[in-house]
Amino acid sequence: MPTFLPKIKHRFPTVHLVAVSIAGVILGTTLLFLPSEEVSATKASTSIADSAKNVANLANADQTAERISNELTLNLPQAALAPAPSSGHNETSTTTTTPTPAQAPDENWVSYSVQKNDNLTSLFKRAGLDARDVYNISQATLEGKELNRLYPGESLSFLIEGAALKKLKYAVSPLKTILIASINNEYVVKTIERTPETRERYVEGIIEDSLFADAERAGLSNNMIMRFASMFGWDVDFSQDIRKGDRFKVIYNEQFLDGKKIKDGHIVAAQFINDGESFTAIRYTDSDGSSSYYTPDGHSMRKAFLRMPVDFARISSSFNLKRKHPVLNRIRAHKGVDYAASTGTPIKASGDGKVIWKGTKGGYGRAIIIQHGSNITTLYAHMSKYNTKLEQGSRVKQGQVIGYVGQSGLASGPHLHYEFRVNGTHKNPMTVKFPQASPVPKKELAAFQQVALQMQTQLKTYATTQYARAN
Repeated sequence: MPTFLPKIKHRFPTVHLVAVSIAGVILGTTLLFLPSEEVSATKASTSIADSAKNVANLANADQTAERISNELTLNLPQAALAPAPSSGHNETSTTTTTPTPAQAPDENWVSYSVQKNDNLTSLFKRAGLDARDVYNISQATLEGKELNRLYPGESLSFLIEGAALKKLKYAVSPLKTILIASINNEYVVKTIERTPETRERYVEGIIEDSLFADAERAGLSNNMIMRFASMFGWDVDFSQDIRKGDRFKVIYNEQFLDGKKIKDGHIVAAQFINDGESFTAIRYTDSDGSSSYYTPDGHSMRKAFLRMPVDFARISSSFNLKRKHPVLNRIRAHKGVDYAASTGTPIKASGDGKVIWKGTKGGYGRAIIIQHGSNITTLYAHMSKYNTKLEQGSRVKQGQVIGYVGQSGLASGPHLHYEFRVNGTHKNPMTVKFPQASPVPKKELAAFQQVALQMQTQLKTYATTQYARAN
């Protein structure tokens, strides 16, 4: 026996030696029966012989021997790769891994942010595309109008191969993407929508300073605080009525995408305890898909009119028929309420109606008057500017922004002067009794009561759990 064979046997697993032998037999047989393949067979057998020679010369180099063994294994028939029958001894098995095909390279997308005054043409030009590409994409989106309105801060992503536009991607939101792809020389539009994960969250707190400051400390976002205030704004004046020790509780949804919060969802139930009086709001979606907030007994939280047309403003002058005018310096009835706020603070329509006046009106300065039904009007004065979309005759919805706080006309500082008139007679906006919006429809009452009971129970359970953790 040649002297190098014991070394080979010592250094290499038996399965590899068997594999080399089988390969030699197979290639030798092929050479005999397929003479037309002589050159190929000779090359193969030479390769194996050379490899065996290398094994003998490098028997003491474990790493190199293992590499050569692997190279041989990859060239052997599948039958030779089958594991040897177990001998019943505890042996370390060798696993052969099939090579993984090379992955296709990532698509090379290039994104361009929408700048002020940008349009499709300017963005395509920046991407190196021409007017023909703009036309083709415009035709593809003509019906759905997916690219009709682009806003600064958004972006378009292009996939260009050679000089041809293959794909265009427009992220409308984290949940919605418009993809336009070239298929058989025709652009096809596809809307890709993702469903976020919804998680429920509970927050409670005690008023020490103000609703805004204390709710923010408790963990509510500015957006959620505004929603909370709007829900109870018909019953509570958050600038005047709240007291130290008042409490608030909120159950609301948060939306997550890929494990990251993307936005707040809806408030599903909330409670505010003001000076010992409890107000509870339950969100209910009816069989038609419409959602509103109701008291636990089914009455609408919404009144026909807002008590305050400006969020978190301070009353600087109340309804007073014997007030001394701060500019004219003489007694002059103050037939409305003044809300002091910074210039530019949004002013909201206190109820649904129609604009019957928009313009400068004497000492009122820039003013808007809204007609509500047949016998009620509201007036908003001293504006810095209007909502430019509104004209005389425009219809407005409760809570819609109609203008912005200023000090036009006879005003000593920026504020909103707000008047409420019934059949032409001025009423105190802070005390007048507002009509209620429609309650839960009778056909929905049974379903609503189940939801209301569940949410009230949930508010109590969360509060109890929170108390237990704190103590």
